[in-house]
Amino acid sequence: MAGTTLAVGIVAGCATLMIGLAAVSAAALTGQRLAGAADAAALAAADAASGAVSGESCRRAGEIASASGASITACELDGLIATVSVSGVFGALTVTASARAGPPP
Repeated sequence: MAGTTLAVGIVAGCATLMIGLAAVSAAALTGQRLAGAADAAALAAADAASGAVSGESCRRAGEIASASGASITACELDGLIATVSVSGVFGALTVTASARAGPPP
């Protein structure tokens, strides 16, 4: 009987650990997805500001972010340097990421 209790405890502990690791992995994946969306949106805004592509910079960034499943929360231009913040959801939480793009200083 003691062996059965020990086995059930070990299985329950392993299951709890696996559920926790799955949640942490999903959160990391969401963070990386948003970071990629912010990078792409900032690059698109900087390209539009430099004239490499047509369109208004922040509108172009919004199009790229929405294609990645994120939404723009802030878009600022300082000359040819674009700083973009995007947000998305992870469960009941709102997650944000920011990126900056433009020519080197």
